[in-house]
Amino acid sequence: MTEYDCPTCGRVFDSRRGLGVHHSRVHDERLPNRECDRCGTEFYAESARAYCSEACHDAAVSYEGEANPNFSDAKEQTNCDICNATFEYYPSQKDGVYCPDCVETAAWRDPPQRTGVAHHSWSGGKLSVSCDVCDARIERYPSQIRGEVVLCSRNCHAEWLSAAFTGDGHPNWRGGGVGDYGPGWRGVRKQALERDDHACVLCGTDADELGRNPDVHHIVPVRLFAAMPALAVRDAHTLDNVVSLCPGCHRRADFGHVSRAELRWRAGIRRWNASAVGGATV
Repeated sequence: MTEYDCPTCGRVFDSRRGLGVHHSRVHDERLPNRECDRCGTEFYAESARAYCSEACHDAAVSYEGEANPNFSDAKEQTNCDICNATFEYYPSQKDGVYCPDCVETAAWRDPPQRTGVAHHSWSGGKLSVSCDVCDARIERYPSQIRGEVVLCSRNCHAEWLSAAFTGDGHPNWRGGGVGDYGPGWRGVRKQALERDDHACVLCGTDADELGRNPDVHHIVPVRLFAAMPALAVRDAHTLDNVVSLCPGCHRRADFGHVSRAELRWRAGIRRWNASAVGGATV
């Protein structure tokens, strides 16, 4: 049976582990458990280590020249972007841009302006094109021409928008109107204006403030009547289905921002003939 003697007090142990525990607890020092690959010195380390110190590590392991994992046939040459001088740099470093002299004088902080063909986005300069609205000749960089439409001014842009987003070109297009409102419309319109005192039933703006009569809005849209085979457009022209609105409130109602119930309540419409639109609750 192998015995292990304590090097400090001479006590004998039957295992290396017991000796190690004794020495660290009693003598407050850990026994060596490794040997340096370079100098042979015994030392203690919790994890695997080949060298007892950084000095032995640096002496044994060299990262110079070809021993460096980033070695790429030593230095290369390039030209400075500022002074065009030739200088050397290591390939493992960032590609050389400025020479040491320009770096020393901080000239790299104010690099030359890259315009024209020297600019990385150069694509031939400005092009002569025609405005798609007024046909005026204008110059534009290729990067400024986006899409198929070229416009020279805000006025032409507004005119193009008006033409391109009208009717079936508008994203909210739903098939257009129903044509002429037909018989009965003029009469019920006049009655609605008289009932509402020629004023908007929502905000109270009257004809004097508008400079004209308010709009007369169909609470249940005419298109719903036109879409039902059993009904006709003229069936929408009833006094309990129309209210007077200023242009602003008319837009709100058209976009559904005002409920039909509120429109009827504001106009004093107490009864609504639902059977006129097939018994629908509207």
